[in-house]
Amino acid sequence: MKAMVYRGPYKIRVEDKDIPQIEHPNDAIVRVTRAAICGSDLHLYHGMMPDTRVGSTFGHEFVGEVHEVGPSVQHLLPGDRVMVPFNIFCGTCYFCARGLYSNCHNVNPNATAVGGIYGYSHTCGGYDGGQAEFVRVPFADVGPSPIPEWMSEDAAVMLTDAVPTGYFGAQLGGIGEGDTVVVFGAGPVGLVAAQSAWLMGAGRVIVVDHLDYRLEKARSFAHAETCNFVEYNDVVVHLKKITEGLGADVVIEAVGAEAVGNLTQHITAAKLKLQGGSPVALNWAIDSVRKAGTVAVLGAYGPMFSAVKFGDAMNKGLTLRMNQCPVKRQWPRLFEHVRNGYLKPSELITHRIPLEHIAEGYHLFSNKLDNCIKPVLTPNAA
Repeated sequence: MKAMVYRGPYKIRVEDKDIPQIEHPNDAIVRVTRAAICGSDLHLYHGMMPDTRVGSTFGHEFVGEVHEVGPSVQHLLPGDRVMVPFNIFCGTCYFCARGLYSNCHNVNPNATAVGGIYGYSHTCGGYDGGQAEFVRVPFADVGPSPIPEWMSEDAAVMLTDAVPTGYFGAQLGGIGEGDTVVVFGAGPVGLVAAQSAWLMGAGRVIVVDHLDYRLEKARSFAHAETCNFVEYNDVVVHLKKITEGLGADVVIEAVGAEAVGNLTQHITAAKLKLQGGSPVALNWAIDSVRKAGTVAVLGAYGPMFSAVKFGDAMNKGLTLRMNQCPVKRQWPRLFEHVRNGYLKPSELITHRIPLEHIAEGYHLFSNKLDNCIKPVLTPNAA
C-alpha cells in the first residue's frame, strides 16, 4: 500500500509499506477513504514531539471502509463505513469506565503521561496512523462507529478530532449564560471552539490570531469578533480594555507548542527544543482571563518543561482545565448538532490533496499558503 512515511523533521514522503495485518483478535483493518492533516501533526513534522521515529506513518483523523476484522470483533463487518476517533482505548480500564478515553491505561507503555493516539509518535504508543491506504484499528468493537447514513465522509472525518476537540474546549470552559469567551487560535479547533461557545450560552466570543484569512474565517464561520495580535503592542492590555478592564470569563487556548508572538519563547521552543512548547498563547490566556476565571487548554505540548506563568494563575484564583479530547464521548451530542445544522464541519475544509502529494500538503499547511485552514487527503484506495 501507499503510505506517508516520516524521514526526519520537514522530511516526509509517500512509500510502499505492507498492508497492516490483524495482530489481535479484536483488530480491524480499515481501508482509508478520507484522512486529514491536523495542526498537531505539524508539531511532529517540525520535530517538536519526542520519540517520533523514522519510518512512522502519521495521521489521527481518518474514516474509511472496514476491510477485514479479527475473529473476536462482533460489531463491525467488512464493508461497513466507519469513523475512527483519534484516541485508542480499551473501554474497560479505570479511566475508560469513567469516559476518559484519552487517558486509557492499557494502550500505551507511557500511559502515565497519555493514552494511545494513532500516528502520534512512540510517546503516544507508537501506532501507525491513517495517512495511508490502510490502517490497523485496535479494539475495533470499542473505538470506531458506523458513519450515519445521512452524514458525509467530509463531515465524518472532521468529527474524528477537530470538531470534538473544539467542542470539548468549550465544555472545559464551563461557559455560563452571557459569558465573554476569548479563543486564542483560529485554526479548525479554535474555530469550532468559538462556534461551540455560542451553543453553550456565551454572550460574546472573541477570536485572536495573527493571520487575516483565518480571522476572516472566524467571522464568517463562527460569527465571532476578531483581534489580530500583531496590531497591538500588548494584546493582553487590548483584551482587558474591551472587557471593562476585568478580562474574559473564559479563555480557550487552541494554539499549542508553536505559538508565535514572543521571539525568545518561540526560538527556545520551536527552534532549540529547550521547552516542550512555546507558552506564549497559554501565558496570554492566563493574563487575559479575569480573576477567578477559567482557562481551557486544547493546544498540544511536548512532555517537557515550559515557562508557564503558574504563579499568576494561582494568585488570580484561576481554574485550569485541559486534556486530550475523549472523542467518542462527544459524538452523540455532536451528531445532533451536525444533523440540525448548528455545526457544519465540512465548511472547515479548504484543500483536498491526493495522498501521493502529501509532502506538498504538509508544506502548504505548515507555511499557511493559499489560505489553507484544513487539508483533507484522498488516498489512492478511496
